Amino acid sequence: MTLHRTYGLTRILNARGTYTPLGVSRASAAIGRAVSEALSGFFVIDELQSRLSDVVSHMTGAQAATVTHCVASGITLSIAASMAGADPDKVAALPDASGLPNRVVVPAGHAVDYGHPILTDIRLAGGIPVLAGTPARCTLDDLAHALADARTACLLLVSSRLVRGERIDLAEAAAAAHRRGVPAIIDGAAQDMRIQELLATGADLVLVSPHKYMASPTAGLVIGRRPLVDAVRAQERGIGRAMKATKEAIVGVLAALEERQTLDLDAWRAEQDRKLRWFLDHTKSIAGIDTRALPDPAGMPFSRAGLQVDPSHPLKTAPALASALQQGEPSIWVMDHLAAQGQLVLELVPLDQDELQEIVERLTALST
Repeated sequence: MTLHRTYGLTRILNARGTYTPLGVSRASAAIGRAVSEALSGFFVIDELQSRLSDVVSHMTGAQAATVTHCVASGITLSIAASMAGADPDKVAALPDASGLPNRVVVPAGHAVDYGHPILTDIRLAGGIPVLAGTPARCTLDDLAHALADARTACLLLVSSRLVRGERIDLAEAAAAAHRRGVPAIIDGAAQDMRIQELLATGADLVLVSPHKYMASPTAGLVIGRRPLVDAVRAQERGIGRAMKATKEAIVGVLAALEERQTLDLDAWRAEQDRKLRWFLDHTKSIAGIDTRALPDPAGMPFSRAGLQVDPSHPLKTAPALASALQQGEPSIWVMDHLAAQGQLVLELVPLDQDELQEIVERLTALST
C-alpha cells in the first residue's frame, strides 16, 4: 500500500476480475523481479520476441507467437496482417487498404464492447466490419454467406463471457472460413488458461492477454501459424509501431509463462473453490441478499459468486448496493453487468483471505 499512501490513491478491493481500469491483476514477486531487471538492461527486441516464440511453441505446440502492446492492438495487427501480409509497401500503406481484401466477418453476437467496441480495432487497421447473423443467433449458413465475398480478409471470433446469443462452435466457424480460403482469428483475451483448447479449434491465430490470469505486465500474446505471426510482427514497420511491446513487457510475459508451466492447476482450482465456499458460507445469513456459485460462461476453470439483491435489502437494488460498496473505504468493486436483473457478480480469484473478510463485513454492515 506504499504507493497508495505516497500518491494519495484510493485503496481498492477488486472483486470485478481482470478489469483494465483497476490495473487488471497482481504480479508475483518473481515476475516483478524479472521486469525490474529488464528495465535496467538493454536487449535486442527481435531476440526477445524470438525467444518468447520458442517458449510458447514448446508450451502449446503452436508454430509461433509474438507479443503486442495488448490484445486490442493484437486484434488490429492481426487484421492488418490478414490484409497486407508482410509486404513492405502494403504494410506502410495501412490503414489505407485500397485494393486489399478488407472485409472482416464477425458474428453479430461477437461484436462486443470491452471498454471500446471491438469493431474499432478492425477499423483502425483499415478493415470493414461485416456482421453475420443477428446478436441472438449466427448460423454456419450466415457465416458462409458473409465469407463468400472475395474481398474478405478474415473471420474474427470472440471467446468471452461478453458474447451474446447462442454459442457458436468455434471449430466449425474456423472450418467454414478455411473452406473459403480465409484465416480465422480468435480473440480469447481473458482465456489464457484455455490457449490449447482455442488453438485446437483450428484457428490461424489465437489472442490472449497474459496480463490477466498470468499476471504479466500489460501485453497481448498472438499465437498461431508462423506466416501470419510473422506478418503481425511485420506491422511494426507500419501502424504497429504505435502498438509495439516493450522490453519489460516481453520479459514479464516470459516470466509469467515460466510460472504458468509450473502451476499446479488442480491445487490452484481447489484454492479458488475453497475461497468461493468460504464466501458463500459467510454470506448466506446476510439479510436481503442470496449468494450462489456461477460457473464461468466461457469455460475458465473457476466459478464466481452471484449475489442476488432482494427488495427487502435496506438499499433495495443491486445498483445501489454496488455504488455503496464502491464509495466505501476501501473501495470495493464488483461486476455489475447483471445489476438491472438484481444481481451482482464477484470474482474472488485476485483476493486474499483478509480481503474476503473485509467484503463480508461490508456487506453485513450495509444490510443492517
